[in-house]
Amino acid sequence: MCFPAARKLKRGSERVYRNMEQWNEIRQRVLVNGESKRSVLRSTGMHWTTLEKILSRSEPPGYQLKEPRPKPQTGPFLEQIRQILKDDQQAPRKQRHTIWRIFQRIKAAGYKGGYTQLRQAVHELQQVSREVFMPLEHKPGEAQVDFGRAYVKRQGVLEEVAYMALSLPYSNAMFARIYERECTESFWDGHVRAFEFFGGVPWRISYDNTSIAVKEIAGRERKLTNGFLRLQSHYLFKAHFCQPGRPNEKGVVEGAVGFARRNFMVPVPEISSYEEFNAQLLEQCRADMERTLRGRDGTKAELLQADQAAFRPLPAAPFEACRKISTASNSLSLVRFDCNDYSVPVEYAHRTVVAKGFVDRVEICRLTETLAVHPRLWTKEDVSFDPRHYLALLERKPGALDHAKPLSGWQLPECFQVLRARLGDEWGPEGKREYIRVLRLLEKHADEAVAQAIEKGLAVRAHTRDAIAQFLVPQEDWCGTTFKLDGHPHLRLVKVETPNLFAYRDLRVVGGGL
Repeated sequence: MCFPAARKLKRGSERVYRNMEQWNEIRQRVLVNGESKRSVLRSTGMHWTTLEKILSRSEPPGYQLKEPRPKPQTGPFLEQIRQILKDDQQAPRKQRHTIWRIFQRIKAAGYKGGYTQLRQAVHELQQVSREVFMPLEHKPGEAQVDFGRAYVKRQGVLEEVAYMALSLPYSNAMFARIYERECTESFWDGHVRAFEFFGGVPWRISYDNTSIAVKEIAGRERKLTNGFLRLQSHYLFKAHFCQPGRPNEKGVVEGAVGFARRNFMVPVPEISSYEEFNAQLLEQCRADMERTLRGRDGTKAELLQADQAAFRPLPAAPFEACRKISTASNSLSLVRFDCNDYSVPVEYAHRTVVAKGFVDRVEICRLTETLAVHPRLWTKEDVSFDPRHYLALLERKPGALDHAKPLSGWQLPECFQVLRARLGDEWGPEGKREYIRVLRLLEKHADEAVAQAIEKGLAVRAHTRDAIAQFLVPQEDWCGTTFKLDGHPHLRLVKVETPNLFAYRDLRVVGGGL
């Protein structure tokens, strides 16, 4: 008969322990209202020891273990599991043990317990073994740099891009810009634009051990690439490189990379060009400076003033963020740079040139002259033709007009085709040569200007190259071409007689022309 009652009292005691409202009510009844303990025991059904605990404490003490529970199944294998987790820290990330693989290994060694018990033991060991980091203090004028990866949809096509983030740990101001690829040119260009954005050069910049900057690691010493040394020599900042596997040494920019991805690139941006999206990123970085972070005395923009006061001034001339190679154009008048070919005018075929690769363009130069400028290709084994570079060769080889690869896909206004048809009707086979001579006007004049000149020529049935060229000369250039005697007083004495046109008739008679 006592067993059910005892079970009821136990359940009542547990219920009171869990309910702070009832805990407070019982203390009020006894300690404030003066109700007897016996009355409380009768009404609640709790044990007298439970009541004494409630009256002696202002809140439930909670359940506390005096010592860890024994683990009869996993205990003998904890050291083996700990060693497996330690070895995994040196293994490639994709070849580390899963909990299921650990379970298989220790089961083969005699483990009799279940998977759930093992999983809990592994999680506990992982928590205990997690590293603890020292909070760092950052001085004004320091910076950290890192690259991240994200996706954008450009003109409807999903593309993975790289983006550089430069963060100032003191103010937490940041700069971000996307690029086709993480390479030396984008590394340089990002620094140049970030320094211009902040109005100065940080005196110290922290990096990871990217191959763009570091050729070799020997302990704490770094052998740097020539490309990085060029940048550092121009801006004269101090460089700090983190220890391998220690990204926490530049944890501010690590957070900035994630912040930029989550806040500036979610959802996946739909863009028409990189330049347009980078302009948006700049505005978002400026707007972000109005934020005040937890525990800071002002906004990012206000704290940035201390950073800028510690910056080095910008050099008088900006750094030329391009990779240069000395090469030669081939028999097809093409220059190879970064696995792609770019055309130059045919008169520079087989010449030594210098190719300059920027993030957005490739310039091909010879001595002090720029021979060609092409949009940068980020594909492989592709070709960028400028049809104008081959027009001089086409004039010597007119038969290639309809088969010349550089002219394939060249979109010209419709008036060009009308002109070619009329020249063919009037001149026959020679009309093709005359049409090529007209095309050569594009070497020195804009497409729109030549198209307007052709339309004027078609209107008056002036189809030759020389006739169309007359319409390219601005009307004001013809003014002042009449000869004047101003400034030439000695010429006023010269008398020019009116020519006798009958003399030409006499010449024709003498020569037998009549």
